[in-house]
Amino acid sequence: MDRSDIKQLVEVGVSHRYAQAHGWVINAITGFLSAYYMEDPRFRVARRFQELETGVHVWVCEIEATMSIERMVKRLQLDIPPAKVHHAEASTSGLGRYTIDLVETAREAG
Repeated sequence: MDRSDIKQLVEVGVSHRYAQAHGWVINAITGFLSAYYMEDPRFRVARRFQELETGVHVWVCEIEATMSIERMVKRLQLDIPPAKVHHAEASTSGLGRYTIDLVETAREAG
């Protein structure tokens, strides 16, 4: 079995406050991920859900071990309003998660 046969799951999430601030991004990200699947056969969305406790929208993505999910996330950021991406090695589901959130604005002193 070569390395391209190995699949892994990773989550892409959008924080509740980012989704509230930009109401259209959930549909935009869903569309982006669908288009990315058509472009790169090493990628597919396994399922989508919203965490009831946190309000985070989550897409569980299946990727080949040779694929760079960071590259896909950077391309996604070009299509949505400015965001900060937080990476956690293991979320509540035990999978790595990239969460898109609002960029904290720096408070001016004085």
